[in-house]
Amino acid sequence: MSNMAAADFALGEVFLSMLYFFLFFVWIWLLITVFADIFASPELSGVAKALWVIFVLVLPYLGVFVYLIARGSAMHEHAARAAQAQDSAARAYIRDAATSPASELEKLASLKAQGVIDDAEFQRLKAKALA
Repeated sequence: MSNMAAADFALGEVFLSMLYFFLFFVWIWLLITVFADIFASPELSGVAKALWVIFVLVLPYLGVFVYLIARGSAMHEHAARAAQAQDSAARAYIRDAATSPASELEKLASLKAQGVIDDAEFQRLKAKALA
């Protein structure tokens, strides 16, 4: 009996089901992206945001596609600006973590313990690291 059920579901139907499933998630992603951009756009007034939200809720397919056509370049600029801000924040964090005074003092203490630098040079470099 189970073999008959499997035989009734052809390969093309499996492919179409997977395609519909994929398109459904693409649609959900598009909706989330459009709503996120609507609410994150500083150049849109509150009334414009409300109108876009109503338009997308009342006519979802048309609303999303019109929004993508009308404000697609602004969406790209917002995404690029956010990525650049995230990159600069990550670089600043890495720079601060890599050159913190504690790590500098730890390196200096190990150099002094190994005899690479003397006490006077250690004090000078320690003052420089703490400045």
